Amino acid sequence: MEPVIPDLRRLPRREAYRTLEEMQRLLLAGSDDVIAAMATTSALVHHAFGHLWTGFYRVVDANRLLRVGPYQGTLGCLDIAFGRGVCGTAAAERRVVIVPDVHAFPGHIACDGRARSEIVLPVVDASGALLAVFDVDSEHVGAFDDEDADGLTRLMAWFARDGRPAA
Repeated sequence: MEPVIPDLRRLPRREAYRTLEEMQRLLLAGSDDVIAAMATTSALVHHAFGHLWTGFYRVVDANRLLRVGPYQGTLGCLDIAFGRGVCGTAAAERRVVIVPDVHAFPGHIACDGRARSEIVLPVVDASGALLAVFDVDSEHVGAFDDEDADGLTRLMAWFARDGRPAA
C-alpha cells in the first residue's frame, strides 16, 4: 500500500518540499518510467498543497508543441504551442516563469477561469533535452515565489538523472 500524501500547507515551504523530495525518492526508487514519475510527482505536489491544477505538458513536437498529461485537477488545455501562454513561454525560453496574477500576463491561456496565479518550470532529461514543463495553478493571487521555484526544481531533478533507476 502506498503512503498517504500529507497536507503540507501549514509547514514552512522549505520543509514541505523536503518532505515531498523524500516521498518522491522513496516512491520512485528503482523506477525509470518517466510517465509514472510524472503522474506520481503531480499527485504529490497537488495533494500536499491543495492546488487548483498540477501537472505536465510534454514536448510532442520539439520546439513547437506541448501536450497535456499526466496531471491532477480540472481539465487542462490539450495542446499548447511553444511561446504561447505561460507554459509555452517557459518551454520556449527554458526558464522558470512565476506569474503572481495571470490576468496581468499577456497572452495567458485560461484553461480554468478560477486560476489566479501560476508557476511553470522546464523539465529536462540527462542530456539537457526539454521533456516537458511542469505547471501549477492556484486559485490565489501571488501563491508562488522563489521558494516554490527552488523546491519544484529539486523535484524536477529526478527527470535529469542518467536514466538508471534511482537508488
